[in-house]
Amino acid sequence: MSAEPDLRLYFLLQRAAHRLRTSADRRCLAAAGVTTAQIGALFAVRDEPRQTQQQLARTLGLRESAVTALVARLTGAGLVAKSPHPREHRAVVLELTEAGATALTAAQPEIDRFNAELRAVLGDDGFGQAAQALRRLAYWEA
Repeated sequence: MSAEPDLRLYFLLQRAAHRLRTSADRRCLAAAGVTTAQIGALFAVRDEPRQTQQQLARTLGLRESAVTALVARLTGAGLVAKSPHPREHRAVVLELTEAGATALTAAQPEIDRFNAELRAVLGDDGFGQAAQALRRLAYWEA
């Protein structure tokens, strides 16, 4: 049996993602009452108001059915509002509500702390390199 560390990249990415997500979710729920998935959607709606759910799905890299459920939770919590699309009769557009903006403001210090902790663990160079590598992987066409 080898004493070398496990270098299966996919396994390590999955394990790291799970640990980071559960920790970040716990912290963001405590700070703002929203999960990291919800925060991602809120940032996307804030940054591009009046987008459709289909556009949001593309932005987040999720299936439309997953975004439908996510938007239902966000509208149910009063964080996002839906209104009829001006040209597409079956579509709706999404807008951040005041409560959604408040949730983002409440979550931001925790997001900043979490990123600072990751930077401390990885070092400045490692943090930047990890971000670049993950960005390439996120948009890689396998």
